[in-house]
Amino acid sequence: MTKSRVLLVGTGGIGTVSAYHLEKGGLAEVTAVMRSNYEAAMKNGIDIDSVQFGQIKAWKPTAITKSVPDVSKEDTQPFDYILVTTKSIPDAPPTVADIIAPAVTPGKTANVLSQNGINIEKPLITRDLPDDDDCQKIGAFFSPQVPTEAAEAAAKQYVQIYNPDGKLDVIYAPEIDKIRWRKIAYNASMNPVATILRMDVPRIKMSKHIVDDLIVPIVLEIRAVAEAKGVTLQPDLIHAVTHQDPNDTAFKPSMCQDYEKGNLMEIENIVSEPLREAEKLNIPTPTLKTVYGITKGLQLKVKEEKGLWGPKFEPGNPYE
Repeated sequence: MTKSRVLLVGTGGIGTVSAYHLEKGGLAEVTAVMRSNYEAAMKNGIDIDSVQFGQIKAWKPTAITKSVPDVSKEDTQPFDYILVTTKSIPDAPPTVADIIAPAVTPGKTANVLSQNGINIEKPLITRDLPDDDDCQKIGAFFSPQVPTEAAEAAAKQYVQIYNPDGKLDVIYAPEIDKIRWRKIAYNASMNPVATILRMDVPRIKMSKHIVDDLIVPIVLEIRAVAEAKGVTLQPDLIHAVTHQDPNDTAFKPSMCQDYEKGNLMEIENIVSEPLREAEKLNIPTPTLKTVYGITKGLQLKVKEEKGLWGPKFEPGNPYE
């Protein structure tokens, strides 16, 4: 049986475990893009500490490469799937579409975006590209360039390759919009508020007023936007968001962790895209808009530290 060829872009924790699952199932061959740690991985393999598989030493995928292959120029067979597990930061180059473009074979390659946020697929569609325990809900993004049936078939086949024996909590989810907006209700509230305050989730909840004044209003705004788009979220959404994390650990959401490490944050697809959807639908989102303005300012500080922005007045700035 011919194995599906998968290119992995993003070999952090999620990407590495995904690659291991795909190869362990026996239906896929993974080529992992590894830049800074290429030499170490080639020499010593990859150590995985998994809650499902325990300690795995010196594991290697089928192939490791320093850069995304250019299938049009190199002696490389086309990829069936490109799995992207990098953080989604469209306000800082290069974009996901730019990164994976050389490896895409139109009409053959399906892109799997294992990333946070909404509208993460739009840059790929406009570029005319085809479109704890491991727990994933896989659905199809729809593009005018790809028949609906083909998109759904590719998503279902990927689930079969990833989870051939059905033992993992990785399933095909036809109502992926509902799942994504439910996740946004948490990410667009807890993530930026924790980042702005540099506060862990239990302390946010212990304060009570932070939840009442910031978290709950954002969750309600997200619900309103989702419903305007025809997506009905669960009745106990506020309870679900505020009780998602345990109270016995000083857990900080990933956006807060990124900011404290001096890394760029995923604010555009998590905070800004819901805001843009709201503006298109004339849904008022005052709390979300305020939070976005502050986190965008924090992102600017990170960009300046990384040399991606210079403190100068751009043409047309009325505040000069």
